[in-house]
Amino acid sequence: MSKDNEFDKRILEILRMDSRKSFVDIGKELGLSESAIRRRIKNLIDDGSISRFTIEENASKKTSAITLLSVASSNDTNSVASKLQSVPGVQIIYEITGQYDIAVIISANSINEINSSIDDIRRIEGVSSTDTVIILRTLT
Repeated sequence: MSKDNEFDKRILEILRMDSRKSFVDIGKELGLSESAIRRRIKNLIDDGSISRFTIEENASKKTSAITLLSVASSNDTNSVASKLQSVPGVQIIYEITGQYDIAVIISANSINEINSSIDDIRRIEGVSSTDTVIILRTLT
């Protein structure tokens, strides 16, 4: 791996750990200038290595659930998955194999909000059944 690629790899690792870290601090850690870090991050964005910057909320402050969905055979799973993106509280959508077609991670401030999201999911055309479990604890 070239030295340039190694720097980019380290920049990505640093940003994964703390995406708020300043270009100056990243530069000090890697022995590069602030402008070099700024340019490298811009290049990582431009080439698609970084697609977005986001925050990760403290899971202990939220209520989360996993909802498994079956899609009616007359409907397109992709279409149902696309519609799920607009449901409040839906964080992650997985198309899966097995008994169910889609798994959804829902996060909200309360069980009532989770329940409302599940109701919205059930109203999506093509969803034939759901099975939901509430996440009690997250281990990392």
